[in-house]
Amino acid sequence: MSIWRRIDRDAERWLLLVFYVMLVATMAIEVLRREVFSYSSIWGEEIVRYSFIYLAWVGAAAAVKERAHIRIDVIMHYLGPRTKAVLYIFGDLVMFGVAIIALIWSLETVHVSYKFGSVTHGLRISNVWFLMAVPLGFALMIWRLIQSLLRDVRSLRDGTPVYEGDKLFD
Repeated sequence: MSIWRRIDRDAERWLLLVFYVMLVATMAIEVLRREVFSYSSIWGEEIVRYSFIYLAWVGAAAAVKERAHIRIDVIMHYLGPRTKAVLYIFGDLVMFGVAIIALIWSLETVHVSYKFGSVTHGLRISNVWFLMAVPLGFALMIWRLIQSLLRDVRSLRDGTPVYEGDKLFD
């Protein structure tokens, strides 16, 4: 398997793992420091906050990939494969439009932060690194939506069942 295929398959998983471990480890260290040593740092709280933000946005992109966002799909059980594909394509196109607009607006926020050189309070690191979570999340969502649209168009053309994600409950 090529490296690009592997990244495409597992990128969100690995990013989610990194940010989750960073969040839990930092939080555990900070609780230990606070309770045992009666001392805490401002940077620990910031790392936890920004890890959570990245976790949320990368997780949103992973949910787009797996079609795991919350949706009401009762009517989908009664439709044929082509009709389902058309509805999924329509939903993906709407989400694609929203993601493009959100990406542009979020890049503007990053640009303003870069222009004025804003930094975090505790870490004294450029805010750009943390504000980039939003455009990164939307860029990943756009990439996954393009893949989803291509997959759904193929299903529509072939008349095969559309990918609906893994079911939690049946």
